[in-house]
Amino acid sequence: MRGLLLLAALSLAAAEDGLDAWLRYAQLPQDVIKQATVPSGIVALNSTETSPVYVAGKELQKGIKGILDKSLNITHEANRSPSVVVGTIAAFNDSGISIETPELEEDGFWLSIKGEKVEIVGQNERGALYGAFEYLSMLAQANFTEVAYATNPSAVIRWINQWDNMDGTIERGYAGPSIFFKNNALVSNVTRVAQYARLLASIRVNGIVINNVNANAQILSDANMAGLAKIADAMRPWGVKVGISLNFASPQTLGGLNTFDPLDKSVIAWWTKITDKLYDHVPDLAGFLVKANSEGQPGPLTYGRTLSDGANLFAKAVKPHGGIVMFRAFVYDNQHLNEKSWKDDRANAAVEFFQGLDDKFDDNVVVQIKYGPIDFQVREPPSPLFAHLKQTASAIELQVTQEYLGQQCHLVYLPPLWKTILDFDLRVDGEKSVIGTDILSGKRFNKKGLTGYAAVVNVGQNVTWLGSHLAMSNLYGYGRLAWDPTVNEVEILEDWTRLTFGLDDTVRETITRMSMESWPAYENYTGNLGIQTLTDITGPHYGPNPQSMDNNAWGQWTRADAFSIGMDRTVKNGTGFAGQYPAEVAAVFEDIETTPDDLLLWFHHVPYTHVLKNGKTVIQHFYDAHYAGAETVATFPAQWAQLDGLIDQQRFDETAFRLTYQAGHAIVWRDAINDFYHSLSGIADARARVGKHPWRIEAESMALRGYRVTSVTPFEAASGRRVVQSDSVSGTTSASASVKLTFAAGRYDVAVAYYDMYEGRASYELYLNDAKVGSWVGDNEDRLGYTVTRAVDGHSATRATFRGVDVGEGDVLRVEGRADGREMAPLDYVAVLPPGVVD
Repeated sequence: MRGLLLLAALSLAAAEDGLDAWLRYAQLPQDVIKQATVPSGIVALNSTETSPVYVAGKELQKGIKGILDKSLNITHEANRSPSVVVGTIAAFNDSGISIETPELEEDGFWLSIKGEKVEIVGQNERGALYGAFEYLSMLAQANFTEVAYATNPSAVIRWINQWDNMDGTIERGYAGPSIFFKNNALVSNVTRVAQYARLLASIRVNGIVINNVNANAQILSDANMAGLAKIADAMRPWGVKVGISLNFASPQTLGGLNTFDPLDKSVIAWWTKITDKLYDHVPDLAGFLVKANSEGQPGPLTYGRTLSDGANLFAKAVKPHGGIVMFRAFVYDNQHLNEKSWKDDRANAAVEFFQGLDDKFDDNVVVQIKYGPIDFQVREPPSPLFAHLKQTASAIELQVTQEYLGQQCHLVYLPPLWKTILDFDLRVDGEKSVIGTDILSGKRFNKKGLTGYAAVVNVGQNVTWLGSHLAMSNLYGYGRLAWDPTVNEVEILEDWTRLTFGLDDTVRETITRMSMESWPAYENYTGNLGIQTLTDITGPHYGPNPQSMDNNAWGQWTRADAFSIGMDRTVKNGTGFAGQYPAEVAAVFEDIETTPDDLLLWFHHVPYTHVLKNGKTVIQHFYDAHYAGAETVATFPAQWAQLDGLIDQQRFDETAFRLTYQAGHAIVWRDAINDFYHSLSGIADARARVGKHPWRIEAESMALRGYRVTSVTPFEAASGRRVVQSDSVSGTTSASASVKLTFAAGRYDVAVAYYDMYEGRASYELYLNDAKVGSWVGDNEDRLGYTVTRAVDGHSATRATFRGVDVGEGDVLRVEGRADGREMAPLDYVAVLPPGVVD
């Protein structure tokens, strides 16, 4: 079969743009199709065109035509011909089809495949649609196994949180403008909205909050309620309910009241009226998401009320309509954090703010808890709040949006990170309390109905949805884990790869290998040992800026000085955070000997010379890990290159560009972090790498024409702490930096480190002895869409590499740069690298 699949891959026709994601329904090779047994028709036991069962029938027709090249007719009444029959338990019974299924829970389904007879039975219409997608997923992966099984969701709530703003921008958005909003109104063309709902249904997501948690009260206007109804109409056939985020102060800012006190009768009446109006427009509105008293957002604490008072205000308003309130536990007051106080700790906030409130929330309130105590870092321990809410429904908040994790410009496959949280046993009261299977399922504390998952997702108008083809594995993985947190992350990845890129073994093995290496590599070259992602906490959260991780008002501190590093979160001597866990877990984190090294600096403040369990000092581990991480991702472009011809050209080229960019940016990260801590600690790298780059030529040391030398902030954002920038007015004349090479004659890779800012597209040319080697344009803002930066810093630092350049000793290498807009053709260095060397 491998040869047939390879032949099919090589004959791929038109480029694919990524819009279909994992629902491509690409045709299998003919010899494989011959192995499939396909029923002669489709029976969808609902003829209402807006019903998920009707949609399931159409999806089955489309999928079978695409995958197996078989055109099947759809009917809506049972018949004796061998068919794919899809419907609810009630519909099967009404149609006279005899079925025996295990007990199904809400959204669960039964799938039976026996020869030409396929039965897809949902507990409800959503479940039937999920079963149809399951069957098509099997076919698309050439899995023609006869099966009979039932599957139920691990939790009732499986939602998406969009961070879309009403002006059409997306907070932490890396894939273009919103598909929901434009010009402070909801969009009228809902084509992409319906396509998105289809993707979500295929991974069994049943709800979506479409606007930013930093909510704009204008979403409650009459015109926007009408627009919301249109959005809901587009998503309803796919079983996806719509909800919205609310701004707590809306009664004052929109309603004209002089207060937004949650216990004030006029405020209660205002919210009740607004909620009733919303349900008039969208009768099946899922409910509300509320961010209160955090990061400057208004909330009940403003009036001395409790968080439960605030949540219950909304809970009572939606209760008659069957709605729920997701109330975020991301509550902290950065205005009252003092880094000089050894006891101050943002990580303590969630438990402290919700202390004593466990029995105070109405039964349709779900406290939505970020997976870790800080903010989507590269590694965190689980939030201890999960152990404190024994009577209150809770949901975990994950982030598909790679806010601190490369912003979709870096390949970082996230399910392995999420599994460290979902598989964690909190040992509440000394009993098994695994977060995924016990707590979020509701089993551990006998909660029924409202527990589950929410994921921050930043899909935009970019045709790839997330801006990157490979990043879509995280959205797919989220849906799979929310349904079943025990599923293996490799299994998820392999299924996604086959569905997205085809069945070739080399493709599957390569993407699986790179993806599984990606999170450990990213952790290595950004922030390891539990120190957090050492990014720019005061800026875009993208590139390196370790010094911003202290002396900031946001509470994401490392407490690094010339001698030591790490947050002491012990009860004995630190902030006391470790004591927020149940006793067994607290004891592990309290003791430095039992704390795992990958969380050492999260819980303990130690000298740089502290010896880890692997025998290295903390500082040497920092140096080694950052080099190791960069070396790992340096292999990604070459690994991807092996897939040329096995993947359509458009997706191959777009992904190759991103992986090459990541390999260069990982070096920026490596050098910035290592240089900073080397400078801070004064401790040399035992392997003599940090600060020593024998293959580099700093731009400021080259012969310059039209370039001036400037410093950078932070200093570690440039190899030699300085760069060169053009003196010329935008686009007038080029500047040049040249050097006579002293390397032995041979074939080298030549890398040019430069800075690619927003609002400028400087152009560059590389020459060797006046012969042009290559050229490029600083247009990453177009090709990557990464977070805006207008400065020469770790966000804009990047590299252009030209491979296999024949260099002779004494040759003159010259870079010509022409400024454009704000981008003054800045250069950092040129590296002349022997093949295989990761500078």
